[in-house]
Amino acid sequence: MVSLSDYLILSSVIFCIGLVGIFVNRTNIITLLMCVELILVAVNTNFVAFSHFLGNEVGQIFVFFILTVAAAEVAIGLAILTLLFRNRGSISVDVTNSLKG
Repeated sequence: MVSLSDYLILSSVIFCIGLVGIFVNRTNIITLLMCVELILVAVNTNFVAFSHFLGNEVGQIFVFFILTVAAAEVAIGLAILTLLFRNRGSISVDVTNSLKG
């Protein structure tokens, strides 16, 4: 039987991998987006684990909202990256510093 602490350990490892990825690799925007998604997966794992072990469905409902926001984030982020690569030829973070509002 898998206990709550096992889920929390897994979630904290995934969260730490996402944080390390953000701090170590600051040059590629796609990698930064993937690390943000890892952090969201860790949060979703916590919500589902607590929801299961506490016996209510509120955490699972929150997961659906988080997944919806994450899907919108990825769609908008990849659209911006596609346009950035088409116009500038690179998706480096240094190139995005010169974006105009």
